[in-house]
Amino acid sequence: MNTPKEVISIVSKLALNKGNYTINKTLILAFLAGAYIAFGGLLALIVGGGTPGIAASNPGITKFLFGATFPIGLILVVVVGAELFTGNNAYFIPNLINKKQGIQALLKNWGLVYVGNFVGAVFVAYVITHLTHIVSGSPFQDAVHKVAIGKTSHTFLVTFLKGIGANWLVCLAVWQGMAAKDTTGKILAIWLPVMAFVTMGFEHSIANMYFIPLAIFEGADITWTTFIVKNLIPATLGNIVGGVLFVGLPYGYLFGKNQ
Repeated sequence: MNTPKEVISIVSKLALNKGNYTINKTLILAFLAGAYIAFGGLLALIVGGGTPGIAASNPGITKFLFGATFPIGLILVVVVGAELFTGNNAYFIPNLINKKQGIQALLKNWGLVYVGNFVGAVFVAYVITHLTHIVSGSPFQDAVHKVAIGKTSHTFLVTFLKGIGANWLVCLAVWQGMAAKDTTGKILAIWLPVMAFVTMGFEHSIANMYFIPLAIFEGADITWTTFIVKNLIPATLGNIVGGVLFVGLPYGYLFGKNQ
């Protein structure tokens, strides 16, 4: 297993590479990451959302099933390689605070990746899920609506705080994945924190780029404005704080010097 200091060294090199990607490469990898996260969301809806009987008697089990199946998205991002906005919230911070990379590289990457993730997630929501009618029948459509309505029903502050919790755990999952030296170890290391944040009901902006647009396509009483204002903006800001303040900053400060 790689030590925390070795993980920061890996993070530093990856961030330098990411900062040197062309715009086209960044956008393509970001599209793929958005699609991978969406596939995880679809699997979670089929497995977790397909158990209304269990949900009525034991809602904790249903939430666990939802959480247990969702992590395939981040596993794909890390193992096969793609650009995910939330993971990148922490990647660049050690180099930034240790003056090995400028803020321009961070902002360029975050901006391009966010757009690419959105396009990839919405593509899977509309083309791969909605047009194929995978979730058009009961109980799946009911689950799609319920998830999206729940995500757009909180105050700005609650969604923001849930966004912090989500990306704190997502970035720790990525960190743990880099600590592991084999594929099996990476899968387990990523699965545990991601399963936890989904089961606990935190807010991941990129996942929500799939869940809520899908509900809109499936006829939920939610507008695009409601999605963006009530969920996407506060979840995104919370994700940034979770990745930067609770993962990238402390570990970059503690283990990133003299690399």
